[in-house]
Amino acid sequence: MKSIFLSSFLCLSLSVIGLFAQAQTIAYQGTAVNATGQLLTNQSVALRLSVLDGSATGTAVYVETQAKTSSASGTFTVQVGAGTAVTGTFASVNLMANTHFLKVEMDPAGGTNYVLLSNGPVAASIAVGGFVCGSPIIINHTAGAVAPVSKSVTYGTVTNIPGATTKCWITSNLGADHQATSVDDASEASAGWYWQFNRKQGYKNDGSADTPAWTITNISENSDWLTANDPCTSELGSGWRLPTSTEWSNANAFGNWTDWTGPWDSGLKLHAVGFLANSNGLLGYRGSYGHYWSSTQGSSNNLGWGLNFHSGDSSMGYSNKADGFSVRCITD
Repeated sequence: MKSIFLSSFLCLSLSVIGLFAQAQTIAYQGTAVNATGQLLTNQSVALRLSVLDGSATGTAVYVETQAKTSSASGTFTVQVGAGTAVTGTFASVNLMANTHFLKVEMDPAGGTNYVLLSNGPVAASIAVGGFVCGSPIIINHTAGAVAPVSKSVTYGTVTNIPGATTKCWITSNLGADHQATSVDDASEASAGWYWQFNRKQGYKNDGSADTPAWTITNISENSDWLTANDPCTSELGSGWRLPTSTEWSNANAFGNWTDWTGPWDSGLKLHAVGFLANSNGLLGYRGSYGHYWSSTQGSSNNLGWGLNFHSGDSSMGYSNKADGFSVRCITD
């Protein structure tokens, strides 16, 4: 069984659960939202799913329609190949023979006024059989030089983020049990771990104490974040890394992030995770301010670039390298 993913641009995100060779069906789990980004909960939606030959404008070799009802959280599951066929026979489509594209359209009112959601390649992803952005990744973190505690975490992934459309990002903080539930979520489970600039060791803060104990109160060195110290590479694997200051800046600018609403409403679901103070490691402003490191050094040896936001602003800025900030991971 292989895993692939195609994400929508407007109203729906679909993560492929699995595909059987010579496809009996392709299983997707999706989250339905309307054109303004609001979840469609407990609501019937209509889907039109087309398999296109050769390109995103190729001939439709198979088309089907399906009606689904979203859950209380806006999710649903759809099996491509098990709907009402409009054109062709799904069993006769050889997805391995050449490149095919899956075109996904939806009418959030449950009718036939379909809106284009996504149109991406299928066959190449299946042939490679490796990770494709949009698929979840399961990481077994082991306490040690990077992870402060041991636990298994499932990270969502997303692409097509404005300003960095070709990159793939995780959709929760490194070390978080799950994605935050709101922009001001102050829980430890949603926060994940904190890192000092160009240091491998992550810190968990349960609201009162750090694990491991806070020992570094000053960092002054002429260096960007080294690959050897990058917790994204260490914990998620080769190719994963921290975003550069340019990548964060582009996401902030092209996403029109002017306060914490922008980062939260984006596909990244960034929230106000607070920070650990350089002097003593004490937790501050969790639920009020968001601070996320980039891999880029600031204007002097003791400063690093990061994305900072709160209810009144979202911008790039320099911060003390010894502060503990959150980490989001990215891959090309």
